[in-house]
Amino acid sequence: MAAPTEDSSLFVYGSLVDEAHRIEIIGRRVSAIAASLHDYERGRGRHYFIRPCPRAVTDGFILLDLSESDFATLDEYEEIPTLYTREKVSVKLADGTDARCWVYLPTPITLSSSS
Repeated sequence: MAAPTEDSSLFVYGSLVDEAHRIEIIGRRVSAIAASLHDYERGRGRHYFIRPCPRAVTDGFILLDLSESDFATLDEYEEIPTLYTREKVSVKLADGTDARCWVYLPTPITLSSSS
């Protein structure tokens, strides 16, 4: 499987972990590899979210080879900028190597109302 490239990869940790749901949203199957985001914990209010937390680990997947159109669809699904922002982070792959990719982080107002 191809290695993630920073600008076309997305770490997912919530509802998009489910492949059938991803296909429903994006409209096609995309390759995914297991990864983890360190120093973030996952929570759930009305929606899944992650927030900084020392020594926590959030498991998920990196979606590979996403197009600009895929990101536009996902940004709309994630309600950018109302509910989430899209930022770059470093994640750990299953083999222990680091990779940079996009992730959806809650907007500060969303996080404070979900806690």
